[in-house]
Amino acid sequence: MEHHEYGLGVDAVQEFVIDLRDDPRARAYVKHEVVDVCFAGAAGAVLSREGPNRYSEGDAILTGSTGDRWSVSRDRFDARYRALTGTTPGANGRYASQPIPVLARQMVRDFTIARSAGGDLLRGLANDWLLQYAPGDFGVVENARFIRVYRLADLQSGAD
Repeated sequence: MEHHEYGLGVDAVQEFVIDLRDDPRARAYVKHEVVDVCFAGAAGAVLSREGPNRYSEGDAILTGSTGDRWSVSRDRFDARYRALTGTTPGANGRYASQPIPVLARQMVRDFTIARSAGGDLLRGLANDWLLQYAPGDFGVVENARFIRVYRLADLQSGAD
């Protein structure tokens, strides 16, 4: 597969597999953000700028420092966020992102991608960022938000 500017239209998502590990323009970044979290009492969806984020009972619904809202599965949330002082782990409250690197690439044109296999379709605009948490597991972050909460990871020293 060529590493050209991903068209990533809805049809293109099914045409080829995207893996940012093979993309020379992708870099590792770490999120630095404190978020407000409530855990879902029932299944539902949060409508974000990038598209619907469906969630199951017990999943985390986050509100970021920029006011953006999204959902994270409970198992991923537990691995990626830690409770701040005054919040009991696993309870609604304030959490900080853990310094776990993710691959990201700024896109040059509008795009659409499945959040995961058979998952919600997320839409990004030119200059937004495509994030890959694991193979086949994606996110989209608006450019201004990305600049505010992500930093280039320092993978050689183990620090960010």
